[in-house]
Amino acid sequence: MQKNIVHMDLDSFFVSVERLYDSRLNGKPILIGGSSDRGVVASCSYEARRFGIHSAMPMRTARQLCPEAMIIRGDFEKYSKKSHEVTDIIREDVPLFEKSSIDEFYIDYTGMDRFFGCFKMARDLREKILKETGLPISLGLSENKTVSKVATGEAKPNNAKEIPHGKEKHFLAPLSVRKIPMIGEKTSHTLYNMGVKKVHTLQVMPPELLEAAFGKNGRMIWEKANGIDRSLVTPYSEAKSISSENTFEEDTIDTKLLESHLIAMTEQLGTKLRQKHQLTACVSVKIRYSDFDTHSVQKRIPYTSADHTLINVVKELFRKLYNRRLLIRLIGVRFSSLVHGNYQINLFEDTEEQISLYQALDRMNTKYGDKTVCRAIGMQVGQRRFNPFNGAAL
Repeated sequence: MQKNIVHMDLDSFFVSVERLYDSRLNGKPILIGGSSDRGVVASCSYEARRFGIHSAMPMRTARQLCPEAMIIRGDFEKYSKKSHEVTDIIREDVPLFEKSSIDEFYIDYTGMDRFFGCFKMARDLREKILKETGLPISLGLSENKTVSKVATGEAKPNNAKEIPHGKEKHFLAPLSVRKIPMIGEKTSHTLYNMGVKKVHTLQVMPPELLEAAFGKNGRMIWEKANGIDRSLVTPYSEAKSISSENTFEEDTIDTKLLESHLIAMTEQLGTKLRQKHQLTACVSVKIRYSDFDTHSVQKRIPYTSADHTLINVVKELFRKLYNRRLLIRLIGVRFSSLVHGNYQINLFEDTEEQISLYQALDRMNTKYGDKTVCRAIGMQVGQRRFNPFNGAAL
């Protein structure tokens, strides 16, 4: 059976949401992100992109490129709310979908073409989202996720594009290699040095040559360039979660010790989120008293995977929960309502230095093991030594 996979992407999502609340922003170059020169651009309007501005660019550079751009701090709570609205509409209308990020979805319409026509159903859904939320959204339809995602990019802004079965390679051939998912700045630079700028050149290259240059990713690049993608649409579920618990050898009432354990667990879970390119929208804290009486409390939050944001929420929930002043035998932290996403840090609050710090910490903890580098307060949790690769405190 031929597959029919739709990719949907909300156009300049953060900017579009801001324009819903303030129509004076329509048609103007908009930058969403930290307002200081040390901040970075989280998102920008199409009007700003014409000046060469893109997300994750230093704000000072963006302001130099477009001095007249309007800078907005951004409100992730608003963006999370609108994302949930779009998710609910899609959930009501489709048999199987995957939420790959806060503003991006894959839909599997395989087998539905015999009834209504997949492209018509996808366009109808797109119009429904636009009508009910006011948010512009683009879509691509093809036989797999990679080609559909590229098609969405070609359809933008606020449009739809279908790639007929058997035409995948023909569609991809004239495009820049940067259009292929997983080819970023570093990989594209290497390809340019090899004389490869268009997808067509990738298509006719021996896959072994790409494997020699990029390892196992070389084969994936060759397959994607040739319109081959066997990955499935993963059913979306808000119930996905990760958690960590600690049962003490001796019951304790030492709140500083309890908080240090909570912080250590939160750091570990935050690292796992970023390693898996995931975000959480719900934080829970659990405590079990010495009499085995167990309580938990949770809080919905804007999507994030930033330790400093999550730690503040965890500490707030613990202080709200711990009101009996009895000995505690167990504490736990859980992150749920997980989605895949690239917004791994709060670009509205963090500086370039803080972003670089997170990336460096994650590289160290991934390479040398959990807790290689952690906050000083977490040092009292377990036995650690101070050396360059184990137990460095922040």
